[in-house]
Amino acid sequence: MIQLHYFPGNASMAPHLLLEEIGQPFELKQVDRANNGHKSADYLKLNPNGLIPVLVDGETVLYEAAAILLHLADTHPAAGLLPAVGTAQRAQAYKWLVWLTNTVQPALLAYFYPERWVKEGNSDGAAEVQAQAEARVVELLAQVEAQLSQHGGNWLLGADYSAVDAMAFMLCRWTRGFTSRPARDFPLIGAYLQRMLARPAVQRMLATEQLPAPWI
Repeated sequence: MIQLHYFPGNASMAPHLLLEEIGQPFELKQVDRANNGHKSADYLKLNPNGLIPVLVDGETVLYEAAAILLHLADTHPAAGLLPAVGTAQRAQAYKWLVWLTNTVQPALLAYFYPERWVKEGNSDGAAEVQAQAEARVVELLAQVEAQLSQHGGNWLLGADYSAVDAMAFMLCRWTRGFTSRPARDFPLIGAYLQRMLARPAVQRMLATEQLPAPWI
């Protein structure tokens, strides 16, 4: 059985959501992050970076949320979570998934952990990093808004729900504490997030992770 090492609200949310969409049995193993369980010797054998999530699928051990999403979509083709291989639509799915994980997520990490980018004790510098990171994410969200406007579909790639939506939902949720313009304040993204919340798989994931409202 597939096993997902996770922590509520973390980067494991997107893989957890996709597992719920697939609808096949899986096991969740919560990492004791409060006691540095993700830095333990046993966990580091799974992911030497000491980061969450990790997916164990038989002999296959994967980390990096985007890689896990691709693997799940590829190994469960009946769920229809990615366009067909070799199509232009599949190429667009790759583009958006890589953009979300390589461009949007790093900016969000700078927002949440600004102290990593300044000398220890430099609180003013950390505050400036956080402010700049938030501004950058808002600029990137405008691209998501433009994408939804361009095709007019319900989901990020257009008419069909995909694995990319799991990643987009997670990252948009992470902006809910922004003081400037969280994702929900963009008209099309806000409606998109409400459609995501209406999906039974999303509701199951939120309930299992015991995440309190507001969710977005």
